[in-house]
Amino acid sequence: MKVYTKTGDKGTTSLFGGTRVPKDHIRIESYGTVDELNSYIGLVRDQEMNPHYKTILAEIQDRLFTIGAILATPQEKEVMKNGELRLQKLGILDSDVELLENEIDKMEANLPPMTHFVLPGGHTTVSHCHIARCVCRRAERLAVHLNHNEPIAEIAITYLNRLSDYLFVLARKLSFDLKAEEVKWIPRK
Repeated sequence: MKVYTKTGDKGTTSLFGGTRVPKDHIRIESYGTVDELNSYIGLVRDQEMNPHYKTILAEIQDRLFTIGAILATPQEKEVMKNGELRLQKLGILDSDVELLENEIDKMEANLPPMTHFVLPGGHTTVSHCHIARCVCRRAERLAVHLNHNEPIAEIAITYLNRLSDYLFVLARKLSFDLKAEEVKWIPRK
């Protein structure tokens, strides 16, 4: 299989099910941003950290591939001509969201209470995590925008929302574990 197909040379691409759309279509922006997020999470996972975090991040990357597939499938193409669901073996489950919530709760149990806004930074690993969080928020906004135009599985939006919370808490936990300085935002008076 060749990497290049030349089918996108005129600025269009295919969604799951074969529908062709412009490469700047909101659906492409949505799953492209999820792909970007997945790459940033890979960068975070490549840093030195507790192996448990790496395991959870690998699980998250797998779920993001699923979300990408959901976002790449127009509603009218969810069911194939033979009546089977196109993504029947894929899906985001409530348990995927619960995993993130449980991990957030475990990390927060070992952190001092948050009493101020935190500026991103303090350590390269923490900064990478904050970038992933920002990309996650953008992916969530784009998925919401897509959902206004073409309905998508609501749980995909829920997962992205919870994932950004997870990445924020992970950044705080990594700051704590790495003994990095957590810089407080102090508003001007």
